Amino acid sequence: MATPPPFTRSSGTVANPLLGVSGTRIETSDGTPVRLRGAGLGGWMNMENFITGFPGNEAATRSAMREVLGERRYELFFDRFLTVFFDEADAALLAGKGVNCLRLPVNYRHFEDDARPFEIREEGFAHLDRVVDLCARHGIYTIIDLHSLPGYQNHQWHSDNPTHLALFWAHPHFQDRVVRLWEVIADRYKDNPWVAGYNPVNEPADDSGQVLPAFYDRLAGAIRAVDPRHILFLDGNHYSTDFAVFGEPIENAVYTCHDYARAGFARSGGYPGDTDGTWIDKEQVEEAFLRRTAYMRKTNTPVWVGEFGPVYTGDPARDEQSARLLADQLEIYRRHEASWSIWTYKDVGLQGLVHIAPGSAYHRHFAGFMAKKHRLGAEAWSSPDGEIRELAKPLEQLITTEFPGFSGKPFSTRQWLDVLLRHILLGQPLVQEYAELFRGLGDDDVLALADSFALEQCVQRDRLLDLLAGG
Repeated sequence: MATPPPFTRSSGTVANPLLGVSGTRIETSDGTPVRLRGAGLGGWMNMENFITGFPGNEAATRSAMREVLGERRYELFFDRFLTVFFDEADAALLAGKGVNCLRLPVNYRHFEDDARPFEIREEGFAHLDRVVDLCARHGIYTIIDLHSLPGYQNHQWHSDNPTHLALFWAHPHFQDRVVRLWEVIADRYKDNPWVAGYNPVNEPADDSGQVLPAFYDRLAGAIRAVDPRHILFLDGNHYSTDFAVFGEPIENAVYTCHDYARAGFARSGGYPGDTDGTWIDKEQVEEAFLRRTAYMRKTNTPVWVGEFGPVYTGDPARDEQSARLLADQLEIYRRHEASWSIWTYKDVGLQGLVHIAPGSAYHRHFAGFMAKKHRLGAEAWSSPDGEIRELAKPLEQLITTEFPGFSGKPFSTRQWLDVLLRHILLGQPLVQEYAELFRGLGDDDVLALADSFALEQCVQRDRLLDLLAGG
């Protein structure tokens, strides 16, 4: 892969953009401190149901779509979707708001097939290479984030998990494949100074707490053997909130927390306000941030919040509270000199800085389906109530009564049931229904659906973008 030229703007030239860790700071190779302020490109090379409106997990949805569309039209749709989801205009928008980093979540399936493990698919890098180079031309660093691993590193849909079991930690075969994939990725980008580094495992959930530290040590050694210079961005255990399993930090590594505030979820009682019996205001939000980043301060390593951000429901009063929460979090990060990456850049309207327009082809075609998902409560992230919640209450009570000592580790009983009922029980039939909505569509139709995600057809949340500019 060709190394992009140095970025130049009127204020000067970044002559040595390669980043490294120096104590509590991230610095360029000439010692200039850099505070990474960016966004995650969720829904792109790792698709998530609430981001782009499909149900269940990505692999199941893609399989059903391929069966309905046929191979040629399926490839036509996804190649256009991946192209327009982030292009020149998107990079220019973020650069214009002072964003200097874009986290790129990817699914391992782009680079390797389960039927042919360890065989790397060169074509899988086409869009990743394109966006890495595109961001470099606009002075934006990229962090490559393996968001979905073979065997599933956590229990949730966002690791493309069709079950509720994180099998990655129990099977060395899956771990070997990830080590091999990261050797290939590191070798590919080792000479690219605009790649800030590698985020090898998104939100690991190693219930034993024993496998993750040893795997990080192994992975760091394998990556450093081919690329000794780039930063490793290492998520904590239990969805990047728990760092108790780690001892001494790995050299040239940034340990990353995810800092979703409870008041920012769809089921919250508002902000500031009472959520599940707990009053949450800015003081509580800062306390949670300090708790999640205690390991970084103890080890004198940089703080990077890899994900955070509230949701927006469409209710003006509630959305105003979400914007206030975002402003408070950004002020906290600024005061503590923390780097950050908000989740997420673009979606169908729940969390994105940019979202599809109500009159777009995609919205017109899938609005009824997405409304049904919301009515049923088929996504815990965006629709916490809905019909499934009322049906689940007696089952939740039954489990609590009959099995008082049970823990769906690491979840509460309600969260455990959310995974089983919303994303699996409801997700599977909804996958088929979603795919059927592609039946009979021609080339122009599927291209129009994909083009709905092009920036010129989207709505920008200017207030949120402006908040980032000051963060």
